[in-house]
Amino acid sequence: MIVAAVMGVAAGTVSGLLGVGGGILFVPALTLVLSLSQVKAEATSLLAIIPVALIGAARQHRYGNVSLRDGAVVGALSALGVAGGVALANALPQRALRLLFAAMMLFVATQFLRRFARARASKAADRPRPNADGSDASDLSDRADSSDTIAGHD
Repeated sequence: MIVAAVMGVAAGTVSGLLGVGGGILFVPALTLVLSLSQVKAEATSLLAIIPVALIGAARQHRYGNVSLRDGAVVGALSALGVAGGVALANALPQRALRLLFAAMMLFVATQFLRRFARARASKAADRPRPNADGSDASDLSDRADSSDTIAGHD
């Protein structure tokens, strides 16, 4: 029970910090650390995310970071879909569930890495290029601007 308590605190901290769903944290921890079957880990995760989601959403709402309309739509539709997902999870073999979960995690990780790479490339493209003498092309503070010298001498 102590291991489960430590996992709960750690997962809650990471959830609050990064906004990740409990399933991404709880399911691997429950299967790897507590040796639950994949379907039991998924079912336990569904219960465990209730307080995490409620407290996290309430705290983020105080900061003005929650889109109530989008959250209500996603929540209502996911509530409809979870019934089918639970039935499917109980019908599939454990190995298939593990592989599907791993594939989903890899897909999400790939998407984050692609976004990171795009953002980094975009920032690099926005940086000023150095001049031939090695000075920064955007730093004109130490150079005389010809319009300033001519402006007073019409």
